[in-house]
Amino acid sequence: MLEKVLLPIDLQHEASWQKALPQARALLGTGGELHILGIVPDIGSSLVATFLPKGFEKKALQEMQDALTKFVEQELPGDASAHVHVGHGHVSETILKHAADLGVDAIVMASHKPDELRSILVSSHAHSVTRHSPVSVMIVR
Repeated sequence: MLEKVLLPIDLQHEASWQKALPQARALLGTGGELHILGIVPDIGSSLVATFLPKGFEKKALQEMQDALTKFVEQELPGDASAHVHVGHGHVSETILKHAADLGVDAIVMASHKPDELRSILVSSHAHSVTRHSPVSVMIVR
């Protein structure tokens, strides 16, 4: 059993956690910690950022924190081992940074099923995390 598992999720897409959450919990031993990460993506362009209201990123980060806290209360009621984290930036880089900062033993994340139009078997974020992670990564479909 593992001591610390990181579960990056997208609250707008239930598929990002519906199957991955039970898998992440199953990997944890008694007293293990589940670290749930929500990410506010980087806007990527200073030109675009100039059109956003002042304090947009700060507000988005706080809203993510609030939504993740509510998610944990609903999906993991009374689970003191679940910890909420909010990241900001490029998705896969943010996942890898949090994994390193938290010292997790594994990352569990969902990936969409491939279709005939896609030649890549996992999403670009899952692929990047798997390729660059120094810890084990479980991809759940």
